[in-house]
Order: sequence, then C-alpha cells, then structure tokens
Amino acid sequence: MIKIISFDLDGTIAKHTFADAFWLEGVPTLYAKHHHVDTEAAKKYLFEEYEKIGENRIEWYDPGYWFDRFNLQTDWKKMLFDYRNNVEIYPEVTSVLKRLSTQYNLIISSNAKKEFIDVQLTQAKLNGYFKGIFSSTSDFHTVKKVTNFYEMICIKMDISPKELIHVGDHEEFDYLAPQKLGITSYYLDREKKTTGPHIISDLKQFETRILQMS
Repeated sequence: MIKIISFDLDGTIAKHTFADAFWLEGVPTLYAKHHHVDTEAAKKYLFEEYEKIGENRIEWYDPGYWFDRFNLQTDWKKMLFDYRNNVEIYPEVTSVLKRLSTQYNLIISSNAKKEFIDVQLTQAKLNGYFKGIFSSTSDFHTVKKVTNFYEMICIKMDISPKELIHVGDHEEFDYLAPQKLGITSYYLDREKKTTGPHIISDLKQFETRILQMS
C-alpha cells in the first residue's frame, strides 16, 4: 500500500526561474559590482568557472563555495530571499497537492540545497502540504539523486520502497534510479516528447494515475 508520495522540486513543482535568476543573473551582477567589471564579462567568466567544476561535484550546488571562491562579501542566504519574487510554480500544482495531501503524506526529494527549497516553498505557500523535505546535497552530501538517496529516504521515513511513489522531470534520477530500489516512479515530461504507462505531461495526469491505483 502506498503511504508516501515524493515530488521533485525544480521542473516538477517549481519552474527554473528562481534558480536561474540567482545563478545566471544575481551572482554575475554581484561579481561585476565587487570586481568592477562589465556584467556581460562577469557572466562569461562565471559561466566558464561553473563548467570547470561541473554538476558532478557537490561544490557546483553550493553558493557558499562560489561566494568564497569569487570573494563576494555578501550573505548568499539573504540574496536568495531577495530573489524570492522569481519563484514560479506550475499552474496545476497547488490544486493537485491540496487533493493528494488529504489521502497521502507528501514529501519533497530534491537535488537543490535546503535553502533554495525553503525559499521556494515559503514564497509559493506550499510548506503545509509536505511532511518532509529531503535534499541530496544538504542532507546526504550526494550530488545526484541516485538509488541510495531514495533508500536513505525510506529509512528516514520508516517505510519500504513499495510504500513510496516518486515523480520528477529527470528521466535517470527521478524515474530510473528509484525503480532500481522497487519504488514506483513517474517521469514528468512536460514537453510531451515521450509516452508510456509511467510517463506524464503534468501533475494532473499524475494525480489521475495515483487515484486509479487506490
């Protein structure tokens, strides 16, 4: 019996507007100001530096690392708060969460750092729907949502893998990785490029699939 539904955050519940505004606009603008360079030049340099580290290293996700590396004398957590108006959730999210939360415990399982998650959920007024929030980078110090990330969540929540359903927009880390543990997973393909019994194009479709299982 399903006890918990797990949601990815960015690309599933929230659009990428907040993270993009912070990393692609906010940090370069701050760098340009601190180092007295043109903003476009700052962007070019920072984006090259981001790529040198790469998304397979945990530093890539850590604002503290980048602020120290670039000698940016600013509180990055306050800067996150300053960019909160860039948070945008997908239109169907609130109604789906409201309905599903009456029948299941809901959690967030995300690659984003906890601070990014907290700002987005608070700004979107979604905190009350979730019984737990898990960040692979903040809680388990892994850079990807690999199979053992989901295993650790099951241990924390005291459930078996078959009592968890996960949905997210990354085919490998949200769909295939949890399946290896025996978790029922759904791949959210909002661009409708793929089809299949466990592939959905929005969370209303996901809700329909879940209710059909009840």
